[in-house]
Amino acid sequence: MMMNDTGVKVKVCGIRDMRSALAAAEGADFLGFIMCSRFWRYVEPDLVREICQMVPRSRKVGVFVDQPLDEVSRLADYCGLDFVQLHGHETEEYAGRLQAGGYSIIKAFRYGEDFSPERADRYPADLILIDSYSKNTEGGSGISFAWQSAAAEIKKVKKPYIIAGGIGIENVREAMDIFQPYGIDASSSMEIDRKKSPRLIREFLKEAGKL
Repeated sequence: MMMNDTGVKVKVCGIRDMRSALAAAEGADFLGFIMCSRFWRYVEPDLVREICQMVPRSRKVGVFVDQPLDEVSRLADYCGLDFVQLHGHETEEYAGRLQAGGYSIIKAFRYGEDFSPERADRYPADLILIDSYSKNTEGGSGISFAWQSAAAEIKKVKKPYIIAGGIGIENVREAMDIFQPYGIDASSSMEIDRKKSPRLIREFLKEAGKL
């Protein structure tokens, strides 16, 4: 049963096993799976498909990074994903072709890497995700950006937006208050020794008003 729901959507990203998926599905609106094998949180498509079939409530998101378009559509269909998240430097034309194929899209932009609210709104995506910029990784760094100074510019985005980057139990409410976003995305803060902790997932969901 949900209690004290803030109305802000919560995405638990980097799911890699059924146990953490079931814990996240108790309250999370979105479950995210890394579908690019270059990253250590990568999860095999067969397991993603199994989780998607076993966890009907939360919407499932596959995270892709500069992968061939036919690979993205094939994996989205095979796994039964609800959203395709483009977390690289995919062009508007690339995303438009996916949209034309009937796929719902989340597009990630990194604040600090020439972020533009106008470009975010122009991009053919259903939801915008705004992450922290790190030269060492496309995402999942666990590093937040300067929220107070960034909030005014980010709030210019007209599309529904999700805030990511360094969000944990200790600051999730602050992120909600500062940005008043459509959603919050978290991953690293719910891991112990590079593994998702069902206990930390539930604690995060409770603090976010989802349990």
